[in-house]
Amino acid sequence: MAKKFRGIYAALLTPFAGDEIAADKFRDNILKFNEYDLTGYVVLGSTGECVSLSDEESERLVRTAREAAAKGKAIIAGTARESTRLTVEFTNRMADLGVDAALVRPPSYFKSKMTHEALKKHYLAVADRSRVPVILYNIPQNTGITLEGKLILELAGHPNIMGLKESSGTIAFLGELSRRLPADFSYLLGHGSAFLPALLMGASGAILAVANAAPGLCVKTFRLFSEGRIEEAAALQLDLVPLNKAVMEIYGIPGLKYALDRQGWYGGPVRPPLLPLEENGKAEIDAQLRKLGLIG
Repeated sequence: MAKKFRGIYAALLTPFAGDEIAADKFRDNILKFNEYDLTGYVVLGSTGECVSLSDEESERLVRTAREAAAKGKAIIAGTARESTRLTVEFTNRMADLGVDAALVRPPSYFKSKMTHEALKKHYLAVADRSRVPVILYNIPQNTGITLEGKLILELAGHPNIMGLKESSGTIAFLGELSRRLPADFSYLLGHGSAFLPALLMGASGAILAVANAAPGLCVKTFRLFSEGRIEEAAALQLDLVPLNKAVMEIYGIPGLKYALDRQGWYGGPVRPPLLPLEENGKAEIDAQLRKLGLIG
């Protein structure tokens, strides 16, 4: 059976004007992204500052994305909340707005109690009651919780759990799971510096923050891989590594937003308590964008 989620998805930023969401700028960014061969968009993910958004703001962003996305572009929404009940309720609110899947990170406030059994019951309950497919989200650097391979394999047998976004960046993790997951289960890497190696090891695609700043390069890398032109794809992947490191590992969301501003999209400010990008960061990101030919 074919994998439902395949290709490159951009993990969209949330534009703000002052401290308010700028839905018009969000729409404009998506209209520009529609020109690239991205499979779809992730709204309300980590890159989108999801934990800093109210439910009402979140709904407005998802509604805007659904309206602005070109025909055929999938919309995946981050829907995790700290309780199973609230996660189910919010997931189905997003389903009503037309999302194609829910990206669900583990609840983490009571992390010492998030045992294998607690997480398994949580995800199975969400999947049972969700009206859209569920994609597991492993991002231990933010949650402090790792979805272990054994748990993922158990959850992958549920008919409504159709994929995993794996953002730890550990390629060995894919090696442990790749041949043991169901044929229709989508493994999506969330690390822009390593998505080509993941594709070579069986991943079906990637959900990338760096695709905001370099959508064409990300899509081209996937296309070259799909055509078997591995050396050319590898060269592009290596080109992307310094930019990805700058905007995601060193300077984070403020750096990624600046990279969009420099290219004529709208990045804008971050929402406090995140801090704006300092001048030295701007100079480094400018240098990386020039190396890639993304700015003059």
